[in-house]
Amino acid sequence: MAEAHGGAHDQKHPYHLVDPSPWPLIGAISGGTLATGAVIYFHYDSLWLLILGALMVLGTMAGWWTQVVREAHSGYHNRVVQIGLRYGVALFILSEVMFFAAFFWAFFDASLFPKEATGGVWPPEGIETLDPFDIPFLNTLILLLSGVTITWAHHSLLENNRSGLVQGLACTVALGILFTCFQVYEYGHATFGFTEGIYPSTFYMTTGFHGFHVLVGTIFLAVCLFRAIRGHFTPDHHFGLEAAAWYWHFVDVVWLFLFGAMYWWGS
Repeated sequence: MAEAHGGAHDQKHPYHLVDPSPWPLIGAISGGTLATGAVIYFHYDSLWLLILGALMVLGTMAGWWTQVVREAHSGYHNRVVQIGLRYGVALFILSEVMFFAAFFWAFFDASLFPKEATGGVWPPEGIETLDPFDIPFLNTLILLLSGVTITWAHHSLLENNRSGLVQGLACTVALGILFTCFQVYEYGHATFGFTEGIYPSTFYMTTGFHGFHVLVGTIFLAVCLFRAIRGHFTPDHHFGLEAAAWYWHFVDVVWLFLFGAMYWWGS
């Protein structure tokens, strides 16, 4: 990473002015490719653009995160910069809250006010819902436990307990992978398809996007695990881990609402 304009020690303010970076443009193109690939897959059952978009997004994450880590280790992430990063992550999570609110709105609009298309009842006629106390309940326990393990890792770091940090992160990553595996199994054994009405559409869109967030969070935590093993984090300088923990707790809370609304009440 090239030095910031004027050098880190020559500037007369505490902010980090980054050099021009290609990653925002690359990230926008990658996200657009992924979204377009998803639309093509839904309509034409073609996977190649979706896979390309996913690989491009992963490449963007790797390149951009590496650049930010280098900035942190170059001394650019001082106290003022870290406050700005915290505001940024908080606003990002708030935008994610509104993102999921749209899907919940669609679900409750259809379920509280059943239309003729659903037979006037909810769940719609002909839909065999999933048992909420089967795999969904198991996944709830998995995510709740992962919230405990990520908190264990964070507090271990604050107490300068390196082994507890690594063990807590490793357990959280493993639980995230286990959640994803169970969700894939659940989708494979569901009795309704994505295009079979409002219930499957709202169910798969909401649980699917949540599953995507779990996958992203698992990758985020795996990067933190790799960095923790290499000794990147200190008790007073670990924003990367803190941001990952915030994101993971957000994913946990969304799932609790999702389990209660769509799996339990909605069935």
